[in-house]
Amino acid sequence: MSKVRLLNFSHGLILSTLFIHYSLADVGTAAQYGPPFLPTTCFGRDASQFPSSNMFAAAGEGIWDNGAACGRQYQVRCISAAAPRTCVPGQTIQIKIVDRAQSSVSRPSLGGTSMVLSVTAFQAIANVSASFINIEFQQV
Repeated sequence: MSKVRLLNFSHGLILSTLFIHYSLADVGTAAQYGPPFLPTTCFGRDASQFPSSNMFAAAGEGIWDNGAACGRQYQVRCISAAAPRTCVPGQTIQIKIVDRAQSSVSRPSLGGTSMVLSVTAFQAIANVSASFINIEFQQV
């Protein structure tokens, strides 16, 4: 195989690998919520279930999966928002599902979202003044 063909093959392989990686993610929306953080649906009132990093979320109905979402980990990144420059470019976080958004004690800033992120998680990927953002997320 010539060097040019090998180079073209390598570039094609790299590009398709990148495409395949991103095609496994889902797209949705995220809102934010603040204290009190009381995971009533997933773990009772056991605060030890919260990650010490405060990177957690409540699952929206689309990912709730009859409670199976409890404890799942997701990689999340902001992809767009209504206001320009809301997303933190290139920032991806990992969160843990600790509650159901619909029954959360702390009401989300916007109902009907895919997930409601803790304020800490939300501000890691977006401007905290935004009420909601468009996200890409993938279970890990």
